[in-house]
Amino acid sequence: MPEFLTLLPPDAARDLLFSHLPKTTIESESIDVSTSLGRVLAEDIIAPHPLPDFKRTTVDGYVVRAGDTFGASDSLPAYLTLIGEVPMGDSPAFKLAEGQCALIHTGGMLPTGADAVVMLEYTQQIVGSPARSEIEIFRAVADGENVIHVGEDVTQGQLVQPKGTLIRPAEIGGLLALGITSVLVARKIQVGLISTGDEVIDPSQLPRPGQVRDINSYTLAALVEKSGGVAKRYGIFSDQFEALKDAAAQALSESDVVVITAGSSASTRDMTADVIRSLGAPGVLVHGINTRPGKPTILGVCDGKSLIGLPGNPVSALVNGYLFVVPLIENLLGALPKPKAIMLARLNVNLPSQAGREDWWPVKLIPSTYGRGQGEGVYAEPIFGKSNLIFTLAAADGLLKIHADATGLSAGEIVEVMLI
Repeated sequence: MPEFLTLLPPDAARDLLFSHLPKTTIESESIDVSTSLGRVLAEDIIAPHPLPDFKRTTVDGYVVRAGDTFGASDSLPAYLTLIGEVPMGDSPAFKLAEGQCALIHTGGMLPTGADAVVMLEYTQQIVGSPARSEIEIFRAVADGENVIHVGEDVTQGQLVQPKGTLIRPAEIGGLLALGITSVLVARKIQVGLISTGDEVIDPSQLPRPGQVRDINSYTLAALVEKSGGVAKRYGIFSDQFEALKDAAAQALSESDVVVITAGSSASTRDMTADVIRSLGAPGVLVHGINTRPGKPTILGVCDGKSLIGLPGNPVSALVNGYLFVVPLIENLLGALPKPKAIMLARLNVNLPSQAGREDWWPVKLIPSTYGRGQGEGVYAEPIFGKSNLIFTLAAADGLLKIHADATGLSAGEIVEVMLI
């Protein structure tokens, strides 16, 4: 009970947890770039050559010397001699002299002497004698128009993807474009999940009166996997200190992070904090967050590894999974800070709050044409429900934050919604 006398804001609690983690980096492993989606780079990527490494066109048309097209218009076209076609996937075997042009297709390599490309729709071919073809040019082009130059994307030796980069589809494309087919990434974070409570049973079982199915270990496992970790469920344990301590010790020996759901409140039967204290120093760092839901959240470190105690109520557990488990995984992976997925919306009802407490409300985002107010944009509609009602969160598009210094929000206010 005494731990609840001092409640920390979530940001301060998170910073305190991170400050007690060792500075050692997670191990790395080499994997194929084609399988690296969602992984975090464990090395800097330096461009081994410029990209592109030859001058190429961005359009279909005729490659020219820009000076030969100056002044060309629909009423006064320029006339250039067609000398051939640029082969795709090969370098041209000819040079372009004054007054000449060549047919070129998107991605084709510019021949020596050329500096611009006229789009096909601004040209017309005139066939004269069998030995001669002329092209009418109806629009002038500037030097470099419709052309990508050597190194315009990246230069040789450039740092293109720093260590800590989260690999997305675009990063995969960039790596492969540089001929990099394998890459060092941070090993996935191993997260052990433990459920507690005499009333908790496996989801496959039919509950008796007073029993509930375990869903926390499954929702949190999905969140862990989505965030770059590997989840291992250790099962459900009764409210017995020694059994929970043994399970947590095993999970701690096999994992980078251990998350225990339920057993974090001030009840005499709730013993997660005592278990954490028994497993190593410094033990419990935070027991109580000034937020709703999730006030009884516990943050601890035992001999260099993190243990988190989350409330048993499904909404509280998952919301605080977003607030603490996800950032912890990202921190351990060495991921570079990235902007959160935030959307601005207009609140469509008054929303009360208690000063001194940070509130997180599940909300549904509704196009303004279907909202309860006037104007453009998106409306945030709070989903009212208690912390043990998982479908209040399943129906939500995001979480709306009410700052601790506010006593509520008024209908019509612009609010930030963290997309989930």
